[in-house]
Amino acid sequence: MTQVDFYILGSNLNDSRLRFACRITEKAVQQNHYVFVNSADDADALKLNGLLWTFSQGSFIPHVVMNKRLETPPMEPVLIGINSPETEDDVTNQLGENWDLMINLAPNIPGFFSRYARVAEVIDSDPIRREKGREHYRFYRDRGYELKIHNI
Repeated sequence: MTQVDFYILGSNLNDSRLRFACRITEKAVQQNHYVFVNSADDADALKLNGLLWTFSQGSFIPHVVMNKRLETPPMEPVLIGINSPETEDDVTNQLGENWDLMINLAPNIPGFFSRYARVAEVIDSDPIRREKGREHYRFYRDRGYELKIHNI
């Protein structure tokens, strides 16, 4: 069953949740895991795209932004989704069989989250995102998923 980790950040300054998502992504890639980042919107996806090049001096995380339908699963270990596909067939066609970690930055929980070994929900101090985070927590809890909370 999918393990769900909630990372609760103390601020929302300087794109802190996107920067923290980069840290999680970097650690996962170092462990040879595949990562799917479910971004909230085009703006977050583009910021994350830039941050993955620059957030840590000397590191580069191979990634691709899925801003259109892909014909075959990409080779990069990190995918940034915008308006992620929702059906099982769409997900398998877009993402292949790499189901290690999904980082959810979106206000919704994608229908395919349970295919991942781990889900990371990154919640900053923005009041709207905090409330969405609480909704996500209740959603996973009510369905019996193992939950871990990390106050950062």
